[in-house]
Amino acid sequence: MNDIHQINQNAIVKMVEQLKLKGYSESTIKTYKHEFAQFLIALKHYPADDCDAQKLRSYMLYCYNQLRLSENTLHSRLNALKFYFEQVLHRDKMFFKEIPRPKKHSQLPKTIHATDIKKLFDATTNLKHNTILKLCYGMGLRVSEIINIKITDVDSKNMQVFIEKSKGKKDRYVNLPQSILEQLRMYFKEYRPKKYLFEGQTGEQYSIRSAQQIFKNALHKAGINKEVGIHSLRHSYATHLLEQGTDIRFIQELLGHNSLKTTLIYTEVTNNSIRNIKSPLDKL
Repeated sequence: MNDIHQINQNAIVKMVEQLKLKGYSESTIKTYKHEFAQFLIALKHYPADDCDAQKLRSYMLYCYNQLRLSENTLHSRLNALKFYFEQVLHRDKMFFKEIPRPKKHSQLPKTIHATDIKKLFDATTNLKHNTILKLCYGMGLRVSEIINIKITDVDSKNMQVFIEKSKGKKDRYVNLPQSILEQLRMYFKEYRPKKYLFEGQTGEQYSIRSAQQIFKNALHKAGINKEVGIHSLRHSYATHLLEQGTDIRFIQELLGHNSLKTTLIYTEVTNNSIRNIKSPLDKL
């Protein structure tokens, strides 16, 4: 933040304070702070509060033409600017009318075939690592959710796990797979975690990066040549549930999606009726 001119130092302080007061997550605060800082650095000695809609439009064009930022980054930067001018300076929402959002690339979820997921688990011999991967897939969890599970969140009597303050600060319950129960007990006896279900060697909460590395190592060991991250286990969970005939509304609830529209994207991956259509080439 040393690159921000003194005249704009207070702007970023006000923005972070407002984000905290509105209860935004640490992850969102970090993203917005970074994106807004890039804008302030570009302004140099020009006061941010004096910017009009035309100056913001020019800046977004600069981000597109000169910096060649991706659609996702452009969206993120525009979100940060909108927050500052609308939520901190209380400018009218029409202020951003002349700044259209770039069309996002509509990405399909990347999934892993069930046979490859089994290979993934078989290749992961470390009990803790294996349990982490199985729970990510078996409950359709985000990596941030798996590391945030506390021992007290696991209810083996009702076979449910409480997921607290996930994306959008939303609590939910997910079903604990019956097949993992005995392994979970073995894991608990061996590692004796104190607070979180998964902890590091010195007892601290397990890190997201460590969980991601476990998945990456497992892919390599299993010889699965796919460019996917640990989040693909969540995608695979949803896709495989759909293929089993599970109602899309139940999957929405299990995944913790606010909108059914978000969950419906999995129907594009699992549309068996389309998949079964034979190409004319096959009939020649």
